[in-house]
Amino acid sequence: MDIVLQIPGASSVLFFKSPLILRPEYIIIIRTKWLFLQHEGVRMNKYLNLLKHTKLFYGITEQEIESILGCLLAKSQSYQKGEYVFRRGEPVTAMAMLLTGCVHIQKEDYWGNLSILNEILEGELFGEVYACLGHDEILNNAVAVKPSVVLFLDINRILTMCPSACHFHSRLIRNLLSVLAAKNKALTQKLEHMSQRTTREKLLSYLSEQSLKAGCASFDIPFNRQQLADFLSVDRSAMSNELCRMRDEGILLFDRNHFTLNAKTPL
Repeated sequence: MDIVLQIPGASSVLFFKSPLILRPEYIIIIRTKWLFLQHEGVRMNKYLNLLKHTKLFYGITEQEIESILGCLLAKSQSYQKGEYVFRRGEPVTAMAMLLTGCVHIQKEDYWGNLSILNEILEGELFGEVYACLGHDEILNNAVAVKPSVVLFLDINRILTMCPSACHFHSRLIRNLLSVLAAKNKALTQKLEHMSQRTTREKLLSYLSEQSLKAGCASFDIPFNRQQLADFLSVDRSAMSNELCRMRDEGILLFDRNHFTLNAKTPL
């Protein structure tokens, strides 16, 4: 007689012949698997409120998210400040979502010059493009800049519809396309900053965008001075000098990462 075992949190059932199920080593394996899945489920429960407000899981209920996490073989991993989530040249087999902390996407050249391409905040995805390409090597580093927890999801299970064609699976695919489109828009905005010729023009382009995004003349940016210089690919000293000149000219005020733009038109 065949025995069918449904493991809680698993996306499929396991079939065993009755003589095998009685063997201790199989029982141990089953119990270990169940405990692992149960542990991951408990760990994910505290992030459900965050997940349901992310762009990827928009419009999907907590109960449906729990089912999706099992289907996508969700696995979380903790990283300390300075640890690599992805390292350049490594194949990416799963897309990542930041649950807590902060991650920077960085590019480092042969001489060690660093550029910050993007900052990943809680609830945002990264590595999904390389995961879609299928075991393609990532071109940049993803580094935790503070203690972080990252959720890894099997993107192939998103792109491949399940036999039951769950309505929330279709929603998940639409959400993923929306995320990719939004990232393409953000990349276009950064190219606008980078296309400016001078350090002043790059700073004003970036700060103007941040002001419009905040809907206020006073706002905080997510970078310190070195990170901002890396993001705009400018020399830190030259950038700091330019900021001081613009402050003296009455164009802006700043205190650490807090900026206030004045109505005076910059020259």
